[in-house]
Amino acid sequence: MSQVRIGVIGAGLIGRKHIEVLRSANADYTLAGVADPSPQAADEAKELGYDCFPTIEEMIEKAKPEGAIVAVPNQMHVEAGLKCVERGVPIIIEKPVADTVAEALKLIETAEAAGVATMTGHHRRHNPIMRRAAELIREGALGKVVAATSMWLAHKPVGYHDFAWRREPGGGPVLINAIHEIDCLRMLCGEIDSVQAADSNAVRGFEVEDTAAAILRFKSGALGTMLLSDTVSSPWSWETTSGENPLYPKSGVDSIMIGGTRGSLTVPSLDLRWHDAGQESWLTPLMQKREPIIPADPYYEQMRNFAGVIRGTEQPVLSGRDGMLTLAATLAITQSAQTGQAVRIDDMLANAANN
Repeated sequence: MSQVRIGVIGAGLIGRKHIEVLRSANADYTLAGVADPSPQAADEAKELGYDCFPTIEEMIEKAKPEGAIVAVPNQMHVEAGLKCVERGVPIIIEKPVADTVAEALKLIETAEAAGVATMTGHHRRHNPIMRRAAELIREGALGKVVAATSMWLAHKPVGYHDFAWRREPGGGPVLINAIHEIDCLRMLCGEIDSVQAADSNAVRGFEVEDTAAAILRFKSGALGTMLLSDTVSSPWSWETTSGENPLYPKSGVDSIMIGGTRGSLTVPSLDLRWHDAGQESWLTPLMQKREPIIPADPYYEQMRNFAGVIRGTEQPVLSGRDGMLTLAATLAITQSAQTGQAVRIDDMLANAANN
């Protein structure tokens, strides 16, 4: 079976990660080419020995990719994605799918009408830790899920906010970081019905938030909380708890906790504690074990899934439409914080469909 040829649109930080994955020795996929107009991208391509084109159209015409990864800045996702869809090229759209639910819906519906597959780049969905956590919950190891909490508390380094867009609405931790936490909670607990939230910019005083808190009501009846800030020196963020990226020091603690009628699970440690049926009492000791997993780089797993989707042998782990639901729940945090009212996700989707 020949390698699937995949192009990358945008050679920024996340784009370079995808380029690295595609250039690795792998039987499933290979790098077709890169689309990026910057001289830096052209110089790096020449140095490393792959093709770089100034436009998406030229990359698709000359490199003939069978799929493409949209890794340009957020506000350009829809435009870039539509150019691929119009040419019949399946896509992974980096998170968030778009700036608004209405724009995301436009892209997804256009792709669906054209029969072009879409995926969303929430790479944690492909991490064996998250996969096993979701399996345990589906298997009933916790009983009925009742409550969940997720924390993303970190201190971004000096210089991070030197870029103006990171000091403006859309550049804060809600859309950049909370969107991953929301997607993880959706993966573990199911669809979110409504969000009630508050935010603050009290530390930095930028136009954008630096801290936010949300109460989530899931359609299953479970309740959840999420707390995030990019001004807190703490061990509680996925980057430092999971060991997924060796650039971050590993803290050895957990950042996600799921509670059910029979047991509880902490992530990423996969520490499972439970009662046997009929023994669900705080007077009864909990049994305990840690679930073993075989580590794997989720970006490589995501690319393998994408290659399978392009070949028609696999379904997307996270489709573009599914990623739109994560976007809606994330944007609901900001909307609720601004209005002081709970926001129902179905109402957001209906409003987007009517616009």
